[in-house]
Amino acid sequence: MPVNLLAFAGSTRTGSFNQILVDVAAAQAREKGAEVTQIRLKDFDLPLYDGDIEANAFPQAARDLQALFRAHHGFLIATPEHNGSLSAALKNAIDWASRPTEGHAMISAFRGKVAGIMGASISPFGGLRGVTHLRQILGTIQVVVATEQVTTPLVHNAFDDAGAFKDPLPVQLMGGLVARVIDLAEKLEPPIA
Repeated sequence: MPVNLLAFAGSTRTGSFNQILVDVAAAQAREKGAEVTQIRLKDFDLPLYDGDIEANAFPQAARDLQALFRAHHGFLIATPEHNGSLSAALKNAIDWASRPTEGHAMISAFRGKVAGIMGASISPFGGLRGVTHLRQILGTIQVVVATEQVTTPLVHNAFDDAGAFKDPLPVQLMGGLVARVIDLAEKLEPPIA
């Protein structure tokens, strides 16, 4: 059974550099034999996480997103950096998907899965602060986060008109990250839908 990965960016902006970054990762994962499902968080109508909403009417979009997380071996996640951290959209998606639902314990959509994380920013830090916070959050919910990561500084100058990296180094680093995610995912328990 090939490794199946869920790939998405924490940015909902049209033309997002982080979307381009995760698209590169997804293409490399497919080249390495993984099955990849790509989603966009903006396609899930998630309210801001609220315990009252959870208790009274757990949103169907959150159930759908949680089911996608549960059904995959691991994740390829690109995060933008908003004020030194990850985006609110990404944190909110993780919060909803981590909640217990009928027949599924808290964090069961994440526990024992693997993630490859990356970030892009127009800053000289390349999204490192957002990636660092994402690593901490995923570790807290028992995701095995690959030690490799890709950050892309000054990203507004990183791509050519065709959406390809001008510098080959990020592509090489992404290859190492994707290979590690696939290797780790093959060693972990298969997902339970």
